Amino acid sequence: MTDGPLGNEDLAPVPPARRTWRTGSYAALWISMSACVPTYMLASSLVGGGMNWWQAVLTIFLGNAIVLIPILLNAHAGTRYGIPFPVLCRASFGTVGANIPALLRAFVACGWFGIQVWIGGEAIHKILSVFVPQLAGGAAGPLGISLSQFACFMAFWLVNMAVVYKGIESIRLLLQIKAPLLITLGVVFLVWAYRAAGGFGPMLSQPSAFDPGQPKAGQFMAFFIPGLTGMIGFWATLSLNIPDFSRYAVSQRAQVVGQALGLPAAMAFYSFIGVAVTSATVVIFGTTIWDPLDVLVRFKNPVVLVVAMVALCIATLATNIAANVVSPANDFAHLSPKRISFRLGGLITGLIGIVMMPWKLVADPTGYIFTWLVAYSALLGPVGGIMIADYFVYRRRELDVAALYDPRGQYRYTGGWSLVSVAAFLVAALPNLPGFLAQVGIIDPSRLAPVFAELYSFAWFAGFAIAFVAYLIFRKIAPSL
Repeated sequence: MTDGPLGNEDLAPVPPARRTWRTGSYAALWISMSACVPTYMLASSLVGGGMNWWQAVLTIFLGNAIVLIPILLNAHAGTRYGIPFPVLCRASFGTVGANIPALLRAFVACGWFGIQVWIGGEAIHKILSVFVPQLAGGAAGPLGISLSQFACFMAFWLVNMAVVYKGIESIRLLLQIKAPLLITLGVVFLVWAYRAAGGFGPMLSQPSAFDPGQPKAGQFMAFFIPGLTGMIGFWATLSLNIPDFSRYAVSQRAQVVGQALGLPAAMAFYSFIGVAVTSATVVIFGTTIWDPLDVLVRFKNPVVLVVAMVALCIATLATNIAANVVSPANDFAHLSPKRISFRLGGLITGLIGIVMMPWKLVADPTGYIFTWLVAYSALLGPVGGIMIADYFVYRRRELDVAALYDPRGQYRYTGGWSLVSVAAFLVAALPNLPGFLAQVGIIDPSRLAPVFAELYSFAWFAGFAIAFVAYLIFRKIAPSL
């Protein structure tokens, strides 16, 4: 499995001696990945769209409870066979065709990697600007940001690359450090906001804009459905590549219980911190500040600023490496196992993350949810539907592991491609294309048939369901294709 053309040490099944992750490791994984600046911003973005605070937090909790289901289902194969995500994809997409879901996941991760590096770099830049005010007034260069902002971005990028070079065990240790640290800091931030504002401020008491007599009365579902889809899209990436982590579990129970305890509650808690502190800023500073970095730089105590900068960098670093480097590093390695290692795959991820100019992806919080999150969920939903239909329904959880690494084995299909999976993916993904083109302004939304607009609101759900059914039908008709 390591010597053949489809394998290397990083892609081979994890042996029992290296399966050391227990329940606490998986709970820490999700608490650590949830405690990040994008989570903080989620609820504030939903409140900005018209929801009240509890509707926003409940939407986030519900979205994460839903996405937990495919996460646990896809995690099963990783734990049972010790294989990573791109190798699992070979069973349904073929030994060569597995590069389709692998690269889709990888390029989304590159975008997320860049976003998190930008957030970490911006934390460094804003706090340094308190000590060196000249940095704050730097003129934007040809990339749309100042030279000092780009320098901080690249400095934090180098820190990320250093952790990638150290490997998977350093990532696990980083996550275990971050989880208790961020729980403590989150509570401290919440208590400060409550005391400084004499309560959490007007945002937690204001009615929903969708209530009777309010400006958007009767429009709740039109906002809630794409909002819920966006919340699912937030972790739709990990719902696919969770085998990259579950392959290290000591048992199925450890990964199931750990993930169930860690994900929905942590996301709801940190999003509540976001909306509560954002609400308090109205009272404390006289304006709504939804970016936690902008809140922190208003503290003038140098000790507070340095501690905050270090904490934010650790938080962002741990989330970024676990969520946005482990998978694409394996995915790029899958392209050419003999030439690309985990470390080189991580470097490729980092380079693409720079080229994607992530500061533009998060410039608009509305576009962040309704364009970025919903758009890629329309692609990843079909992949998840195909994988789960193949493993749980068609194969009944039985895989020939040796054949997954054999270019002439049963998963070769047609020249390494499963035409059934490619067809099911296209059937599921193409109906969401008109809605996406309207969302980004390529076609006039007023000329879009209502059915496509509605379908795009359900992008992940629709893509998952259509692909699930289409795959089983096509596979029954043509089992060898």
